[in-house]
Amino acid sequence: MIDKVLREPKETLLTPLVRGPLRRIHPTAVTVAAALVGIAAGVAAWQAAYVLALGLWVANRLLDGLDGTLARMTGQQSDLGAYLDIVLDHVVYVAVPLGLALASGTSSAYLALAALLASFYINGASWMYLAALLEKRNTGAAARGELTTVTMPSGLIEGAETVVLFTLFVLFPGALVPLFGLMTVLVFVTAAQRVVWATRQL
Repeated sequence: MIDKVLREPKETLLTPLVRGPLRRIHPTAVTVAAALVGIAAGVAAWQAAYVLALGLWVANRLLDGLDGTLARMTGQQSDLGAYLDIVLDHVVYVAVPLGLALASGTSSAYLALAALLASFYINGASWMYLAALLEKRNTGAAARGELTTVTMPSGLIEGAETVVLFTLFVLFPGALVPLFGLMTVLVFVTAAQRVVWATRQL
């Protein structure tokens, strides 16, 4: 919902970090490192090491924001890099709630996890193909002056909201089922928003 508003401040905040020794690191290496750290957050959550999981999750989000800024600052943007970034993000988005559900070990947590992942699946379909169609029509990211490789049509739940909700998952594992349920509903609403938008615009 607020990702587009936050992109410029995020870029301003992270730019100083890539002006030093980090300039020598390839952005894809940062992308892969972010994914490994995110998967480690999921493993830590599985082992009920919630403080460690939280630290790794925050580190994952920082690295995930850093790779794009690094690519732009060093002129190393690539379609492959953008593709790997979104695929590996989704790996982490599965790993963390899966780890938390496994740590809980209850049937209610597993059912809530199944509903959450179902919402992710449907939401992915709601925006990824739509983004491809917008690029095909030359009304995508470049035409809109966006920093991303492809445009991501706005919705209630985007990257910033995901960070907040996943952080709550890790901070309050005892409330996992209602928190999973909350995000599931919000993600389904987001998918519906994009379908409505597409119906009106395509």
